[in-house]
Amino acid sequence: MRRTVIFLISLISLTAYAQTTLEEANRLYADANYIDAAAAYEYMLQETPSAGLYYNLGNAYFRQDELAKAILNYERALRLKPYYDDARYNLRFAQSRIIDNIEDKDAFFISKWLTALRNLLSESAWAVISISLFLLAIVGAFVFAFSKAIPLRKTGFHIAWVALLLSICSLCFSASLHHRDKVRSEAIIMQGIVNAKASPDKSGTDLFTLHEGTKVNIRSTLNDWAEITVGDNRGWIRLNTLERI
Repeated sequence: MRRTVIFLISLISLTAYAQTTLEEANRLYADANYIDAAAAYEYMLQETPSAGLYYNLGNAYFRQDELAKAILNYERALRLKPYYDDARYNLRFAQSRIIDNIEDKDAFFISKWLTALRNLLSESAWAVISISLFLLAIVGAFVFAFSKAIPLRKTGFHIAWVALLLSICSLCFSASLHHRDKVRSEAIIMQGIVNAKASPDKSGTDLFTLHEGTKVNIRSTLNDWAEITVGDNRGWIRLNTLERI
């Protein structure tokens, strides 16, 4: 009993401390002390990562014109909460202020559409939808198998195959997001100007130039170099010039 009371007191104290820290960080932000506010948000994120804290940190960096760090944290907020409209809006606004605006022209429009659809929800949300649809498919199959009425059998059959198809699609979205978050192949350029090389060597031929805030995909790494793709371009850059989302 005594241990339970001590645990509850400690839990209440930690919750109150975290709330006070958040209130202090928000007060610093409201007072336009963005440097200290960012430091406070960074500290809290080490203990309890959340979409809200990443969003606040992104705002603090945006106010300091640290566009790369702002974009990075908005992206991280959306990883945890894909339907975070404020973070999505601020991300687009920050991206409109960076130099590079590179699109993959070879990407098929259906691929872009599926990726956008996948990113609307989180991995766990797609998994729940997949399981729910699978259960609905079982119900439809049960109705088809055991109902004597022809209209009900037809309805059950169509419900079963549509629900099963959508369940598989939802499961694929969930697995794709799990792989994305595990591999963490997407990254943000953090330095002002980065020259992509033809080979993982500082003496390699310069292929193209990237600027801070640009989102890239990491294909592979070799020592302290990363092979990246952005749009139709591929090259090697230093690992310390980017940060994974």
